[in-house]
Amino acid sequence: MSRRPAEAGQPGASGGTATGRVLTVPNLISFLRLIGVPVFLYLLLGAHADVAALVVLAVGGTTDWVDGWVARRLGQVSRLGELLDPLADRLYILATLAGFTAREVVPWQFTAALLARELLLLGSLGVLRRFGYGPPPVHYVGKTATFILLAAFPTLLLATAVPGAADVAGALGWGLAWWGLALYWVAGAMYVIQAARLVRAARGAGAAA
Repeated sequence: MSRRPAEAGQPGASGGTATGRVLTVPNLISFLRLIGVPVFLYLLLGAHADVAALVVLAVGGTTDWVDGWVARRLGQVSRLGELLDPLADRLYILATLAGFTAREVVPWQFTAALLARELLLLGSLGVLRRFGYGPPPVHYVGKTATFILLAAFPTLLLATAVPGAADVAGALGWGLAWWGLALYWVAGAMYVIQAARLVRAARGAGAAA
């Protein structure tokens, strides 16, 4: 990782050359995913339209990989897109956890475990910024964990919204949820180790200067 966030024209984490472009197809997809977050919360908590909320959540989760794939396919990798994609992922996860905890679809302990990981990462990012580093590139373990969680949540909601599917969907959903949680923490630990190495290197360079 280089110091400071990647500038336009530098290689991006998604495998292309990150530019400063804003109006791109993948960025539009990411914006639509972001808009889906408050829509999902309204349907789940306000209108109690569980089936509609399930559709929004499923679409938001299954399109997790679409924006990155389109960016690479069309050569439209941008720095904004590299920031929007993980932001949309985190907002979907946090919004789903908030809604699910309020509706008692998941226990608060599960929510607390995921939130603790997010707080750990926020602390690591704060330390990195103090030493002039930007956010670390998204790791494939973290992307895998996010994908699994975004598959688990609609499945858990399906178990609540459709009583006839409760047994099968509930078992599948919780299997995915615990698997995703474990990988989420593994990815978090990898980010913290990476941050610690960068901080040690920066301190060593400062001491040698």
